[in-house]
Amino acid sequence: MRAMICTAYGSSDVLQLREVEKPVPRDKEVRIRVHKSTVTAGDIRIRAFQSPLLFWVPMRLVLGIRKPRQPILGAELAGEVESVGKDVKRFKKGDRVFALTGMRLGGHAEYTCLHEDARMAVIPANVSYEQAASLLFGGTTALYFLRKAGIQQGQKVLIYGGSGAVGTFAVQLAAYFGAEVTGVCSSGNLDLVKSLGAAHVIDYTKEDFAARGEQYDVIFDAVGKSSKSHCRNALVPGGSFVTVDGQGMAKVRNEDVHFLAELMEKGQLHSVIDRCYTLEQIPEAHRYVEKGHKKGSVIIAVSNDK
Repeated sequence: MRAMICTAYGSSDVLQLREVEKPVPRDKEVRIRVHKSTVTAGDIRIRAFQSPLLFWVPMRLVLGIRKPRQPILGAELAGEVESVGKDVKRFKKGDRVFALTGMRLGGHAEYTCLHEDARMAVIPANVSYEQAASLLFGGTTALYFLRKAGIQQGQKVLIYGGSGAVGTFAVQLAAYFGAEVTGVCSSGNLDLVKSLGAAHVIDYTKEDFAARGEQYDVIFDAVGKSSKSHCRNALVPGGSFVTVDGQGMAKVRNEDVHFLAELMEKGQLHSVIDRCYTLEQIPEAHRYVEKGHKKGSVIIAVSNDK
């Protein structure tokens, strides 16, 4: 099978398309023919080994000393179950599924194997592979941090970076939970963020939201470019500041996967797709994502939908 291999830590030039052995599912695993995957900020961080100096050694031990221990990146995917291990009960051949593979990665290949208890679910009938593939990385991260902040109905919530992969879901979810949402983004994305459910939008290139005199119950930095000290005056007394940077990895439960899938099935949540690349074009996709200006998700078409 074809797979994009990360041959070393470094620039996008370390990514090479190669033929590798097709994986064989174990007794409790399913083998998935991958239709769609994504390139996320997490893929960039692994490939380029972007780690604070303090965590450099432990991260190398986790990821791999000289190169990624798991050379096939791709933390989320959608595809079709091609075969199942003899003890699998939750899925069957032909099921359309989507999954968040986490540190197991593997989405940038034509086939991958996942345990049936992985963060995986059947795709709703009215949802495309493209929409499903781009739901879980941003959706589960947004859900985790909004819950961590204790979001409640009627609160004023500000999402900094409202047009990114995490931010687009954070705006939608905050609105779903009944908050009055303010989205912060660049001028070119104001209409997009408003269409996702933001009652107010702020162009960060023209004004500093923290200096406007407005206060919020929750401020969620969905891109890791602000700080609690900068936001202090924009928080109500006892308000919550949460950020994707330095506050731990989002803890994802299978219930979260099903919850997000249900919202998408009902039309209450949708993925924002910026661009789509082929498996061969993954290095180009990395270069685009690395610029930091994408809207929502960047899709990888590993194989074509019928």
